[in-house]
Amino acid sequence: MNAKVIRTEEQHQEYLLEIQDLITQNPQQGSRAAERLELLSVLVEAYENQKFPIEVPDPISAILFRMQEQGLRQTDLIPYFGTRSRVSEVLSRKRPLTVNMIRAISSGLGISTETLVGIEPAEIAQSARDEVDWSCFPIKEMVARGWLQKLTNKTVESTEELVKNFIANVGMQFSNTAFRRTLGGDADSPATRYALYAWLARVIQRARERKSALGSFDRNVFSQTFLRELAQLSWSEHGPVLAVEFLEKHGIAVVIEPNLKGTLLDGAALHDNDGMPIIGLTLRFDRLDNFWFTLLHEVSHLWKHVVAEETFLDNLDASSDDRRELEANRIAKEALIPRVSWKRSDAYLNPSTQSIDRLSRELKIHPAIVAGRLRKERENYMIFNDLVGHGQVRKHFNLTGVDF
Repeated sequence: MNAKVIRTEEQHQEYLLEIQDLITQNPQQGSRAAERLELLSVLVEAYENQKFPIEVPDPISAILFRMQEQGLRQTDLIPYFGTRSRVSEVLSRKRPLTVNMIRAISSGLGISTETLVGIEPAEIAQSARDEVDWSCFPIKEMVARGWLQKLTNKTVESTEELVKNFIANVGMQFSNTAFRRTLGGDADSPATRYALYAWLARVIQRARERKSALGSFDRNVFSQTFLRELAQLSWSEHGPVLAVEFLEKHGIAVVIEPNLKGTLLDGAALHDNDGMPIIGLTLRFDRLDNFWFTLLHEVSHLWKHVVAEETFLDNLDASSDDRRELEANRIAKEALIPRVSWKRSDAYLNPSTQSIDRLSRELKIHPAIVAGRLRKERENYMIFNDLVGHGQVRKHFNLTGVDF
């Protein structure tokens, strides 16, 4: 198994070609070919991370990009900055962003706070943490879902007590320290934070109920081969169920819990207090392409990013400038359709139902994944609408009649 650290572009291209050949062979896990594929993938990823690092844009560049993306003018930013002259001064880099501006822009334009201030997310969460207002939890919806007992006498005190108990039951505390867990990801926003915490507490609660049925977890199991094996379960008609069983066999709890109203949440990745890895999925979109990309994205977070009390909550419709989200996207895309196969395929060069079918057969993945990749990259969600697996996910989890 002669492979060396990549130092030249020629060597890089040579390894990419060999990776493509090995992928086509679809080697069995544990075989020499699979180990060779894994080794080359690691070397290529290390080279590309060094050669083409994902850099977080500076705050002003991020704001200008979002303005261009959304067709905004400087006058549209006055609600965030206060005055027209202040908008001009900030965008011309003559005036720094204030904490209030950062909060307003992060919420209004959907730019992560770490990009706006250039510090680690954990520091942001700590500094921006407000007093907990227990009445802001979506109590009515939590009662309707059976998470809380319905009160016969709904005094403010007793309602807040119910929510505190619900949070405490998953190991959080009564006071503001209940919010010690740090949220990250594109679904997090000040307007939806209480609903997200309620959903998160429910996911942890349900994951613990499944703990006795899980296999033992070893974080060394994570690799490109592991993710590729997971992706290839999509080939089966019962792929979503098999994927959950596969992950739980490896000690990763998977909870399907529809999102609460107002939250644009697709999935979450976190560890419980005892280190148990948890993936939460909302199935907000009942499509196979969305299911598989979200699942692989969250597994990538578990592999690369989730530590201690940090939680990733993802809205995968939103464009992100967070380097961890970009990395999770890249790993998920590579596991589903390796770049070397994608760029040279007929499905990419001359997309059609036939070419999508051929690539899906070659990679042993569901055609919905190929069709979804084409729709996403071409920003055209009208094409191949019949191939992305509408109505093919929730039915596996008895959620067909649930109101999303």
